[in-house]
Amino acid sequence: MSERRILIVAHAFREETVAAAVRVVNAVRSEGAVAVLAPADRAELSAIAPVLGDVPALGEDIPLADIDIAIVLGGDGTILRAAELVRGGSAPVLGVNMGHVGFLAEIERDDMDEAVHRAIIGDYAVEERLALSVIVKDDDDRVVYETWALNEAAIEKDQRERMIEVIIEVDRRPLTAYGADGVVVATPTGSTAYNFSAGGPVIWPTVQAIAVAPLSAHTLFSKPLVVGPDHAVAVELKADSAGNGVLWCDGRRSHPLPPGARVVVRRSPKPVRLARLHPAAFTDRLVRKFKLPTEGWRGPSEHSPTEAITLPTLGERE
Repeated sequence: MSERRILIVAHAFREETVAAAVRVVNAVRSEGAVAVLAPADRAELSAIAPVLGDVPALGEDIPLADIDIAIVLGGDGTILRAAELVRGGSAPVLGVNMGHVGFLAEIERDDMDEAVHRAIIGDYAVEERLALSVIVKDDDDRVVYETWALNEAAIEKDQRERMIEVIIEVDRRPLTAYGADGVVVATPTGSTAYNFSAGGPVIWPTVQAIAVAPLSAHTLFSKPLVVGPDHAVAVELKADSAGNGVLWCDGRRSHPLPPGARVVVRRSPKPVRLARLHPAAFTDRLVRKFKLPTEGWRGPSEHSPTEAITLPTLGERE
């Protein structure tokens, strides 16, 4: 078997993250694999930890197609950056939470050594998450920008004092129009991020769906929507909108939206691949990350046999 190539994604903003990067690079090398850093990461990290200066650079020394897995040291923002780095390849992303909530991360920093070992030997499952394809058209219906998103495409006003006037469309049919601070179009993965803050629904990752949540809309019908994965959602800035907008995808990629601009969002044919070490119920992740109260619950223990759920037959329902 050829030696594994492990991309390590970290930033140099925190001392403990730099130390973790050195630790992971050493672990990867000690097991006969090749550690790789993105060029910008290598420059920033090696300025603090010179030992990282000779790590091969992604795209310069090692092509993306040769990367087997990306180990991410950080919070959700760093994981989103890693997903962007590996977007053109097939490597899954394994998150080690060095931040606070770290909803996308698979493990906490205390379990890092075992996680790195399992990543090196390929002992993990891969979970595919729905991603969004996002295009922007001008008022002449020409495509002027294309990108993608793992969490959300957010159409926002670009001036604090002016709201934007938008029309919401599903499958090329107008649904409603309102003035608002913006609109968030989110994936199930992003349902616990910006969409959650906007009052949108939490969607289980196994559900293939797209959520649409308005931001401070000035209208009666401004409830969040959930549409199927094969529907196309468009958000159009009215030509007479008093303000300009801006598109943000995952808070990382942006494009200006003048009046008349149109943002079309649909499921991307290419999902994002996340590496999973420990199969766990999404319910438990919600409870743990958001510290939800569960006192008084009298359900089965973790060691109880699975409870069978018997649905009534048609005759019984009648």
